[in-house]
Amino acid sequence: MKGVILPEREEDFSADPVELFFDLAYVFAFSQLVRLLVHDPSLAGVGKAALLFFMMWLVWSQFTWSANAVSGNTRPVRILFVIATAVTVPMAASVTSAFDAGGWVFAGGVVLIFFAGVATMAMGASGDADLKKLLVRWALPTTVAMTMFLAGPAFDGGARIVVWLIGSFIFLVGMVLAGSDDWVIRTGHFAERHALIIIVALGEVIVAVGSPVVVAIETDGSPAAIIVSLGASAVFVSLLWWSYFDRPSPAMEYRAEQLTEPGEVGRFVRDTYTLGHAFITAGVIGAAAGLEEMVLHPSEVVDLSYRMLFVGGLSFTLLGVAYGIWRSFKVIPPERIIMMLLIGGILYFGSDVSGTGLIIAVDVVFFVTLILEERRVKALRKSESFPVKT
Repeated sequence: MKGVILPEREEDFSADPVELFFDLAYVFAFSQLVRLLVHDPSLAGVGKAALLFFMMWLVWSQFTWSANAVSGNTRPVRILFVIATAVTVPMAASVTSAFDAGGWVFAGGVVLIFFAGVATMAMGASGDADLKKLLVRWALPTTVAMTMFLAGPAFDGGARIVVWLIGSFIFLVGMVLAGSDDWVIRTGHFAERHALIIIVALGEVIVAVGSPVVVAIETDGSPAAIIVSLGASAVFVSLLWWSYFDRPSPAMEYRAEQLTEPGEVGRFVRDTYTLGHAFITAGVIGAAAGLEEMVLHPSEVVDLSYRMLFVGGLSFTLLGVAYGIWRSFKVIPPERIIMMLLIGGILYFGSDVSGTGLIIAVDVVFFVTLILEERRVKALRKSESFPVKT
């Protein structure tokens, strides 16, 4: 563990391949969350899936902050990431049984990932007395939260949920308070890491939609309804990708690069990436669960619970992006808010429309929304009334 190379505080760098390797293990975790939602789309089921996602997101975010403090291409850091990746696999496998017998495996995986991140951050704090103080101050409440996570499986039913909720709240409070401190912040790395996890979530949408369709095609051949539904789903995922990566993602990174005041960058990264992107990612997972059911039964009327999963997930993603834009430029994208309301109405009142019909209707509204938004932003830039060049 000797010879760890630490970049200068102001030096930025790209995400190391081992960080993407770690994210790929989260593909499995996200797929299990989709499976959990598909089998239990009730309000209680959604709440349980949201809690599990939040616990996993907290330690993923903490590891991202840690990797931001020390270059990831050194062998000690890579070893810690590989260990965390290996731990993520059984943790992900226990998602569907986390509130039953798999609770110990799930909680243990979350805690081990947390301490791998703490060890990485400790490397970044080597020789920096101020950063060490920040690390200790941050680690105290979050370690208490980890204790609550580990204690959760000792309880059954609602008591386990309460203990995990308390632990999550303690962790969140510690994270929010720590975000105002003068941490090592490399904005390019932060933007890239969160872009990668969005890609991972979008990849899970493709897997969630494609896997059951493959089984249906192998069993029944290639019915036209399934092929059309699959194509409409591919369009939806592409529009979802475009709605984040074409303008909002580079714009938020650009804004982060302009901040210079001590603590200001940390607060921005905490709000826009750590908190805001949690909604974006969770929304993509929820939409994947609803979309899977629509594609699997393309000619049938979709149950309200799955329609609400789909619109709820999409709404969370749209709101997360809208919040990021507002946090960056104090601008609210009106087209996306209107789109959310329109799609909500389509899916709520579309009780007589087939799954394929609903997906196509959403695609049309989504596409028109992005076109109108693009035209409005171009007009603003031509009039020189846009706050920044993006």
